[in-house]
Amino acid sequence: MGTARRERARPGHAFYTALLQHATDAQDLSRDVLRLAADFARSPHHATRTGRTVLKHLASAATLSSHAAPHFTETAETALALPRAANPTDRHYLTSRMVIDHASARAFLRRASESLGDAASELDQRLGLHRFLASMTPQRPSPGPSPARSSTRHR
Repeated sequence: MGTARRERARPGHAFYTALLQHATDAQDLSRDVLRLAADFARSPHHATRTGRTVLKHLASAATLSSHAAPHFTETAETALALPRAANPTDRHYLTSRMVIDHASARAFLRRASESLGDAASELDQRLGLHRFLASMTPQRPSPGPSPARSSTRHR
């Protein structure tokens, strides 16, 4: 009986471990996005109109990504409590709560990803504009090929 009980407990613990890994990954992502936003805020580009838009998207991504980890850990905590719930109503409530917390965590990550995509799109549009403007401005003529050096080798 003890072995059967341990076998039933393992899948829940595996799920718990996976959810904690999701929380860890979400927290790492949040830290990286926050660092990216802070680095961009320190750059001279943040003062431009495009830079302010990019910074707004990065700040939003940092905020949204920071909300994902707690929802993953709540899901993990509920997953541990689920096997101990004897009452079917309690099990149903816990299962629903677990699904909602997990969906919320994923939604926060998805919205953070969209904000990062918007920031990248703004930067790409700006860089594309600079390339266009650079192609429209006259370039200095190149000095041409360098004069040929005389060779000391004879045929």
